[in-house]
Amino acid sequence: MTKSLNICIVEDSDDYRLALQEMINATPGFTCTQTYANGESAVKKLPANVPDIVLVDIGLPGISGLELIEKIKSKIPKIQFIVLTVSEEGDKIFNALKVGASGYLLKSTPPKKIIEAIQDLANGGAPMSRKIARQVVASFQLEPTVPKNPFDKILTNREKEVLDELSKGLLYKNIAATLNISIETVKSHCHNIYSKLHATTRTEALNNYKNGHEKR
Repeated sequence: MTKSLNICIVEDSDDYRLALQEMINATPGFTCTQTYANGESAVKKLPANVPDIVLVDIGLPGISGLELIEKIKSKIPKIQFIVLTVSEEGDKIFNALKVGASGYLLKSTPPKKIIEAIQDLANGGAPMSRKIARQVVASFQLEPTVPKNPFDKILTNREKEVLDELSKGLLYKNIAATLNISIETVKSHCHNIYSKLHATTRTEALNNYKNGHEKR
């Protein structure tokens, strides 16, 4: 016999959570014995009975759905997550995918489509509601193609901040005050910047950095 897919639900709405559980248990090949009303309970108890797939809402009380995914994924990477929420905000969609979600569905998704999405994920897919998929595609189409500067790989974030302040014509003492560091630290960063950019002066360093973009 084929092993049933073990599904877990993390949802704070009692009615919706129960409806999902009943629907999943009524589907051949699926079983759902674990449900949680908040992220804290899921983080504490879920690892004791590792499910195959977790349906999770983003807007949970306490630990958010995104935090939950990140925490569980760091401990048990094989668990797969489908976000099931009302949020269509772009930042939430991409943050969910970044922390480890493999699917993103809106709660308006018809029950049949939710079941199909769970099966799709189990088969290696990445199910998303149509509106969500369009947003993901649109984000790539609208993303500007900014040439990468080769010097960005060798300059630290702090050195880039100092270089940015240098481009404004600020003195070392002003840069120190702006970045809340000592003048000696500013001088040390400038020494490293000049060395990495093969420059001996502020102007030469800025020009070399600028030309790094053009060389790409």
